[in-house]
Amino acid sequence: MTQQQGEIGIEGFCQLVGVARAGYYRYWVQKAPQEADGELRDRIQRICLAHRAYGYRRVRAALRKQGFEVNHKKIRRIMREDNLLAMRRRKWITTTDSRHQLAIFPNLAPFMEPDGADQLWVADLTYIRLRSEFVYLAVVLDAWSRRVVGWALDRQLTASLPKEALLQAIAARRPAAGLVHHSDRGVQYASLEYVTALHDNQIVGSMSRTGYPYDNARCESFLKTLKQEEIRCRRYSTMDELRRILEEFIDHYYNEQRLHSALAYRSPKQFELAEVA
Repeated sequence: MTQQQGEIGIEGFCQLVGVARAGYYRYWVQKAPQEADGELRDRIQRICLAHRAYGYRRVRAALRKQGFEVNHKKIRRIMREDNLLAMRRRKWITTTDSRHQLAIFPNLAPFMEPDGADQLWVADLTYIRLRSEFVYLAVVLDAWSRRVVGWALDRQLTASLPKEALLQAIAARRPAAGLVHHSDRGVQYASLEYVTALHDNQIVGSMSRTGYPYDNARCESFLKTLKQEEIRCRRYSTMDELRRILEEFIDHYYNEQRLHSALAYRSPKQFELAEVA
């Protein structure tokens, strides 16, 4: 959770009352197990996203430095449940299995500067913390107008999640053959299920180079906006509540009302309508 200006953090509070931070966390785990488990999952997510090659042993060492003493079996279980073990397995990228080699598309995005809708779509995934669980959001943006053309929410981080967002975008926009779809090299986008959906709809795949996240900067920018302006401003209790809020923010506020500096301070919908007129 982001600390607001003027707030005292946990470390400062412990110093103020003369309590060790590790002792505070032990007390919290005993008195509020559900909240503590949510905090533990949040910290594990942050560690794994910052250090994608970390296994459960390194995650445990990082947690210890933060004052969390957690059994390695619990860490491994949480990482497995949240699909963090799969996220770091490079074999999904480098395997010689032809099904996965097909998913390693050349990186076309840096050579494209779209001048109209549905020429280049960009896709990405993120996680959102609820009160006692994590859920995952997949989005597809039109790179030209920055409009979110498809999104999906689920508890499982599988290929079916981004595929649902992709099919939603296809149904809404009905793009012509030859549209370029750009993503990272994550296992969800490299899966046979997802690649087949691209091929069936005559969409050309493109993937970022390893270590170059800037190739997908437009999608990263949207996710940053979503988290700064909506996600971090609230606490969500249920998935249904989150889904309603996301629908309002993405479909109505972001796409139709929020002014975007890269679009001459117009919303994505306003930009598309102005360029077509």
